[in-house]
Amino acid sequence: MTEEREEQSGIEEDQRFMLRLYVAGQTAKSLVAFANLKQICEEHLAGKCTIEVVDLLENPQLAEGDQILAIPTLVRRLPPPIRKIIGDLSNTERVLVGLDLRPRTTR
Repeated sequence: MTEEREEQSGIEEDQRFMLRLYVAGQTAKSLVAFANLKQICEEHLAGKCTIEVVDLLENPQLAEGDQILAIPTLVRRLPPPIRKIIGDLSNTERVLVGLDLRPRTTR
C-alpha cells in the first residue's frame, strides 16, 4: 500500500521532506495544527518527513527568516521550492496540495 501511495502522490523513493511549523505557545490552535501535521506525515510521508516546531514566543527572531506573518504556519523547507500553509492544517486535502503531494484540481 505504501508503494501505491507513493505512486499517487508522486513522491520519489529517496525524497525527504523538511517541514517547519511555526506556533506561538501551546495554544489550542497550535496543538491542533501539530496533531494534524503529525497525522498527515504518518499517513502520507511515513519515514520521509522531519518536523521542526518553532515556538515564536521563545524565538521570535526566527519568524523573519521565513517571513512568517500569521500563526500557525507550516513551511516546507525541503524539497524546494519553499511552500507555506497557514492555519490549523485541518483540511488534509488542502495541506496535501500545498505540500505538492497532490495535484491541484481545477474548478
